[in-house]
Parts: sequence; C-alpha cells; structure tokens
Amino acid sequence: MTGTGALILGIGNILLRDEGVGVVVARRIEAARESGDMVIPPDTRVVDGGTLGLDLLPMIEDADQVVMIDAVDLGQAPGTVSVLRDETVQAALSGHVSPHQIGVGDLVAAARLMGIMPPRLTLVGIQPGEIAIGLELTEPVAAAVDVAIDLVRRELAPAGA
Repeated sequence: MTGTGALILGIGNILLRDEGVGVVVARRIEAARESGDMVIPPDTRVVDGGTLGLDLLPMIEDADQVVMIDAVDLGQAPGTVSVLRDETVQAALSGHVSPHQIGVGDLVAAARLMGIMPPRLTLVGIQPGEIAIGLELTEPVAAAVDVAIDLVRRELAPAGA
C-alpha cells in the first residue's frame, strides 16, 4: 500500500463549543496554506472530517500519514494540547463521551482491522473546557488553537527530522 501523502483530519462537532476544536484547527491550517502564511507539504490533504466517522476510511486508506485533531478528555486543564502516536491513540479514544467520538474510535479500529492504517498515525488532542450547545470555543481552548496548529505542522516533518 502506497499512500498519496499526509492527511490532516479535523474531527468534531462545531455546534457543541469545544467539541469542534479539531475542525477549527483544520480550517485554520487550510486557510493559512491558501493565503501562503503556512507551508505544508504539497501532497497534504486537509479535511474537515466533522462527525463523519467510518465514512472517512477511504481518505485514510489513501494516506501515508494521518494527523487527526480532536477534542480529547484526558483529565487535564482545559486547553491542554497532547500529542499521541500510533497505539496510544486507540487508548485515548476509548474514553470519549461525545456522539462523534465513538465514530473516531471505530474509524481507527476499522482502519487497523482492514490493514489500511498508514504507518504514521498521530492524534493532536485538545482538552475541552465545555461541550454544550454553542458556536464559540471557550477561552482556554481558543488559546490552544495556535499551539495545536504548530504541533500538526511538526508532525508533518519527515520521520526523524
């Protein structure tokens, strides 16, 4: 299996405040790339995965590397950004409580079961402060967006760089 580059996958529901932070990060990365403010490898796809769950499998299958961004409850202070790689991603996704997160865990598990998970999987997880109806991120989570963007960009560097 040879993929076609990296996949940056923003996950979340933008109608539930901090739950949508992954989508916000992915949209900001794409806007920065389009404006020339951020250089990422040209074969990198940036996708607003929203709450699509298993419907994202074909995109994962086509990638050499997947970098997911999502709200993840790791019991930390709101806005804390964590980087999880490979096998530790599945463990982090098992404890989610929002409707889409079961889909993300299933997505990772299904990709592994089908043998289509790329060799490099990263989850940039942001600790949510509030998951409730609303369109705005809470202040600590909004402040973490730039940190998450920088970490995503670092993950796209060649292995060992």
